[in-house]
Amino acid sequence: MTQRALDSSGEQTPGPSRPAMIDAGAELDPVHPMEPPPPPHRPDGLSTAEVAERVARGEVNDVPVRSSRSVTEIVRANVFTRFNLIIGVLWVIMLFVAPIQDSLFGFVIVANTGIGIIQEWRAKKTLDSLAVIGEAKPTVRRDGVAAEISTSEIVLGDLVELGPGDKVVVDGTVAEADSLEIDESLLTGEADPVLKRAGDPVMSGSFVVAGGGAFTATKVGREAYAAQLAEEASRFTLVHSELRSGISTILKYVTWMMVPTAIGLIISQLVVKDNNFKDSVARTVGGIVPMIPEGLVLLTSVAFAIGVVRLGRKQCLVQELPAIEGLARVDVVCLDKTGTLTEGGMDVTEVRPLNGSDEAYVKEVLRTFGASDSRPNASLQAIIDAYPQGDGAAWTVTDAMPFSSARKYSGAAFEEADGTASAWLLGAPDVLLSEDDATLTEIEHLNQQGLRVLLLARVRGDLNAPGAAAGAAPTALVVLEQRLRPDAGETLAYFADQNVATKVISGDNAVSVGAVAGKLGLAGAENTLDARRLPTDPDEMATAMEQNAVFGRVTPQQKRDMVAALQSRGHTVAMTGDGVNDVLALKDADIGVSMGSGSEATRAVAQIVLLNNSFATLPSVVAEGRRVIGNITRVATLFLTKTVYSVLLAILVVCTQVEYPFLPRHLTLLSTLTIGVPAFFLALAPNKERAQPHFVRRVMRYAIPSGIIAATATFTTYLVARHYYSGEGALEAETSAATLTLFLVSMWVLAIIARPYTWWRIGLVAAMGLGFLIVLVVPWLQDFFALKLVGAPMPWTAVGIAVAAAALLEFTWRWVGRRFGM
Repeated sequence: MTQRALDSSGEQTPGPSRPAMIDAGAELDPVHPMEPPPPPHRPDGLSTAEVAERVARGEVNDVPVRSSRSVTEIVRANVFTRFNLIIGVLWVIMLFVAPIQDSLFGFVIVANTGIGIIQEWRAKKTLDSLAVIGEAKPTVRRDGVAAEISTSEIVLGDLVELGPGDKVVVDGTVAEADSLEIDESLLTGEADPVLKRAGDPVMSGSFVVAGGGAFTATKVGREAYAAQLAEEASRFTLVHSELRSGISTILKYVTWMMVPTAIGLIISQLVVKDNNFKDSVARTVGGIVPMIPEGLVLLTSVAFAIGVVRLGRKQCLVQELPAIEGLARVDVVCLDKTGTLTEGGMDVTEVRPLNGSDEAYVKEVLRTFGASDSRPNASLQAIIDAYPQGDGAAWTVTDAMPFSSARKYSGAAFEEADGTASAWLLGAPDVLLSEDDATLTEIEHLNQQGLRVLLLARVRGDLNAPGAAAGAAPTALVVLEQRLRPDAGETLAYFADQNVATKVISGDNAVSVGAVAGKLGLAGAENTLDARRLPTDPDEMATAMEQNAVFGRVTPQQKRDMVAALQSRGHTVAMTGDGVNDVLALKDADIGVSMGSGSEATRAVAQIVLLNNSFATLPSVVAEGRRVIGNITRVATLFLTKTVYSVLLAILVVCTQVEYPFLPRHLTLLSTLTIGVPAFFLALAPNKERAQPHFVRRVMRYAIPSGIIAATATFTTYLVARHYYSGEGALEAETSAATLTLFLVSMWVLAIIARPYTWWRIGLVAAMGLGFLIVLVVPWLQDFFALKLVGAPMPWTAVGIAVAAAALLEFTWRWVGRRFGM
C-alpha cells in the first residue's frame, strides 16, 4: 500500500519517523538493521498446528488496510470546519433574537453537512470494497504446500515465497535466494536493486525486481516497518489538487475580507443606528452569513466522492480522490506497451534456427528453458505453452539467471541427456548481437510486422562469467505474436481527439513497438526512437520526447528520466504500467495508473488502479475529472459572486450609515434558489470541457465583476426605495424591492453559468424563477419571508435596474471571455 505523507501545500514529504530511522546510523537503519541471528530455515514452512498456535497468541499480521478515512474522521472533517463554527455561533444567536425563518440558514448548513457525510461515506464503502478486490495475496508455504492467502493471515514465522513483482508485505529474513534482487527505493529512495542472499534481512515496502526466493516472517502487524509508516500516513492523504488548494486560497482571502467588514457592519447596525436591538442583530447576521461560501467546499467533496462511486462501478480504484482531477489535467500519457496496448499473453508463431542449428535440438533447449524459472514472464510462458515439458524429461536445469529488465535477457544452464553441460541466454536480439550482425536485418523485418523476437544464444563458458553475453553464439530466433487489446485503438483515438499526446514507452524493440502502435492507429507511430540513443541531457531528452511517439529498449531508470524531462517542459504527465520496471516512473509521474493484474509494487505506488485491466477505462476517469473540474469552476463562480456582493453591500451600508437591507431569511431564500439547489445539479452534470489551469484566477475574473454589478444594482434599488417609501412598513417595502433586484441579477448570473443550454438546464433555471414567483404571490409565504411588493412604480423600477444590470453582466462576461478566454 502507498505510504505518502503530505504537508499543507500538498507536497509529498516523508513521514516523521523515516529520517530518524534511516539517517541516525547503522543501529537504527530500517533497511539493514542490527538483526538477531536468522531463524532456522524450514523448507516446508509452518505446520497447520503451529499457525493456529500463533494466531491464538496474536502473532498475526492484523494491521487494517486503510483505503479511506474512518467514519469518525469523515464526520469530524465535515462538521468541525471554520465556517461551520462561525455559522453555528450566528445560528444560535438568531434562534434567541429572531423568528425561526431567520434561522433557516442554520438548517440548510445541517442538511449540507449531512449530505457531505453521506456521500463521502458511500465513497469510503466503494474504496474499501475495491481495495479488498485489488489486494495482493502473497504465496505462503505451509505443510510443504504453497498457497495464496490474504496479507492479514500471515503469522510470525511463515515462509513467504517471492517472485518478480512481488511486494515484501512483512519484515523477514531471506531463507531461499535465486538471484534475488530487491528494490528498496520506497524505503530509502535508492533506485538500485540490492542483491539478497540467504540470511539477509528484507523489509516490508520493498519489492522484487528479479529472481526469486522465500523469506521467513520475523515481524508482523504493527511491528513491521511499512506498518509503522502506514500509521503515520493514511491511504487517504491527497495528491496535489489545484481545485482544493485554489478553494483554500479563496477561503483564506474571504476570511480576511469578512472579518473587518463584519466588525464594521456590527458597529454600524448596533451602535450607530438607534434601531430595535433584535432587528439590528438579525440584519447584522443577515449581512455576515452570505459572505461565507460554505457550500463550495461541500460541493467539491461531494463531486469527488460521487466520482469515486461512479468509477468504482467500472472497477476503477481511485486510491487518492483528487487523482480524478489530476488525470483530467494531463496533456501527456506515457503508456507501457505490454499489458496496456497488448494483453498479457503471447503466442509462439515460429522458431528459426540460425547458423545451421538443428530445429529439434533448439526446441528441446526451449522446452528445458521453460522449466528453469518458477515465475515465468509472458514471453517465457508462451514458450512453455508451445513446448511443454513431459514427465520423463531427459535434461535437467543446473543453474538459472532470472530475467531482468535492466539486462534484457535471462539465462539457464543444463545437463543434457548425454551428460553434456550447456549454458544459454534468451533475450533481446539487439542486446545480445553486435550492431553489424546480419541477423538484425532479418529481425528488423519481423519487428516491422509488429512481431516480438527473442534470440536464443549459447554461452561459450560459464553462465555467470563476466562478458558471457558478449561471447554467446546465436542459435535460434523465437518469434512471438502479441495479443492486442481490442479496446486500445479506441482509447488512443480518444486521447488524440482530446489533444492529449500519447507516448509509448517499452523495453521491447522500438520498431516492433511502433508496428504494434501503428496497428492500433496511434498518430506518429512511425516516429520511433531506440532509447539507447536517447540523449542524457534533460533538455535534449525533453525535445526528443516531444518529437517522437514510440520509444523502445527503455530501461526502468530511463522511464523515470523521461517523465522528469516532460515535466520540465511544463507537461502534466500520466504514466501507465503493470510491471516492476514501471514502478519508478509511476512514482514520479503526476498521475500513476496501474493495471489490476500488475505487480503489487505498481499497484502500491499508483493513484489509480484499473482492476478490470482495461486501458479503455481511462477515458471514463478523464471524463469524470473534467466533469468535476468544469462543474466546480462553474458553481464556484456562483458562490463567490454571492460573497463579493455580500461584502460590497456591507461596505456600502457601513459607509452610508443606513440599515442593512436584508434579514437572514431573504438571503437564505435567494441563496437556495440562485445558488444552493442549481449548484448541486450543475456540479453533478456531464461536462466534457478540457480542464484549464489557474482555477482561482479564472473564477475570480467572473465573480468579482458579477458581484460588483449585483451589489451596485441592489444598493441603487435600495436607496431609490428609501426615498420612495416612508412611514410604517417602509423598511419592509424597501427590503422587498432590493430583494427583487438582487434575485433577478443573481438569476441572470445563473442563466449565464448554465450555458450551453439543454432542456434540463432551461428547466432548472425556470424552476428557480417559478419558486421565487410563488413566494411573491402566496400570502402565507409573503408573511413567512417578509416579502411584499408595495405599489407598482417601485417594483417595476427594481425590475428595470435589474434588466440594466443583466445587460451589463452579459457585456462583461463576453468581454472577459474574449480578453482572457473561457
